[in-house]
Amino acid sequence: MKASEIRQKTDEEIEKNLLDLRSQVFKLRLKFSTNQLTETAKIGLLKKDIARLETEKDARRIAAAK
Repeated sequence: MKASEIRQKTDEEIEKNLLDLRSQVFKLRLKFSTNQLTETAKIGLLKKDIARLETEKDARRIAAAK
C-alpha cells in the first residue's frame, strides 16, 4: 500500500484497514509458530503497512490539533 493511497482514505477506512491488517498479522504469526507459514516475509510487509497507516493517522491527529 502506497502512502498516496492512504492519504486518500477517510479516517474510518484507515481504522478498518488497521484492524484488518492486525488480524492478518496475528493469523500469520500463529501459522508461523506452528510451522505452517511458507511466506515469512508477508509478516514484515503487513507490519510496514500498519506503520504507514499509523503514521498517517498521527499526522491527521496533529494537523487537527493545530
